[in-house]
Amino acid sequence: MKKITDGKIGMRMKKIAYCGSLFWIATSALAQENSCGKLLDDAERLACYDLIYGRRELVVVPPAEPLKTAALAEVQTEQQVVTIVKDAQYEQIRRERLGSTMSERWELDASKSAGIFLPRPYKPMYVLPVTYSSRINSAPTSPGDGHGTGSGQDLRNMEGKFQFSFKSKLWENVLGMDANLWAGYTQSSRWQVYTPALSRPFRETNYEPEAMLVFHTPYEFLGWQGRISSISVNHQSNGRALPLSRSWNRLIGEVSLERGDWSLSLRPWWRIQEKTAADDNANIQDYLGRGEILLSNTMAQHVFTLQARHSLRSGANSRGSVQLDWAFPLVNGVHGYVQLFSGYGESLIDYNFRQNKVGLGVSLVEWR
Repeated sequence: MKKITDGKIGMRMKKIAYCGSLFWIATSALAQENSCGKLLDDAERLACYDLIYGRRELVVVPPAEPLKTAALAEVQTEQQVVTIVKDAQYEQIRRERLGSTMSERWELDASKSAGIFLPRPYKPMYVLPVTYSSRINSAPTSPGDGHGTGSGQDLRNMEGKFQFSFKSKLWENVLGMDANLWAGYTQSSRWQVYTPALSRPFRETNYEPEAMLVFHTPYEFLGWQGRISSISVNHQSNGRALPLSRSWNRLIGEVSLERGDWSLSLRPWWRIQEKTAADDNANIQDYLGRGEILLSNTMAQHVFTLQARHSLRSGANSRGSVQLDWAFPLVNGVHGYVQLFSGYGESLIDYNFRQNKVGLGVSLVEWR
């Protein structure tokens, strides 16, 4: 009898333990379900329920958006690296070709001097296969006797234009001063390449030799760093006979400064009057101006330049011009080139002729 009683008690204890286990499992599952329900991400919440009801391990699938963001950041980083490398390559080409700053271009640091009589780039050099003018000067004239052409030529508004320019150092440390003597030469041509009936003539070519004494003038002014000051003797002519002869001589001063990627040059000039009574281009200062401002900026291999001239007179003699240049990278230091001009004196033959002009082509050397 006692054995039977003990057996019943044992069975009851097992049932109680079994029921307790079921209760613990149910309570635990319910608690875990409540925890899973608090998860906001769909993938994480599903993985939590799988773990409760049979899955052995919690597999959390990361949200897609962070992965996209990380991948995008990686791509952007690679693009930045490529851009930095390209900028460095461009800067190296530019530095080797003409120098990246005024100090380098004018060799103001004696330790980096390349010597004398070595040709170097000077002003912008470009080829514009296409330029278009709002007006073409088919009958140039000047107030001097015998300077009118009379009848006009059958010229096209569209033509080509190119310019090349070099300088060479002639004398270093002139008379013990912190200055170098340079010689420069610039030539620009306007070519009526789209007029086969006229045998595609060169409408106008300007020749500009000059001698420049360039001083190293380091100073600071309103955040701008002074670099150079210079004085030069400049001759410009078109090398033609009457009635199309145009020429003048100037004494030009210059002060140039830099600030980061910006450069600024102020260039006033004084015309040297010719001894002869004849003047190929009377009052040219009232058209081509008595000075100019040159402002340039380099931004991610793009070079933007503003060149503004003015007569420094009021009333009817208040004239001048504005030229905008944009050079953008193409390949291996070669740039695409856009040139916009408005005003008087796009060339010497047009010194008293107002026009708007746009040109498109390539550039090897820009301002800066």
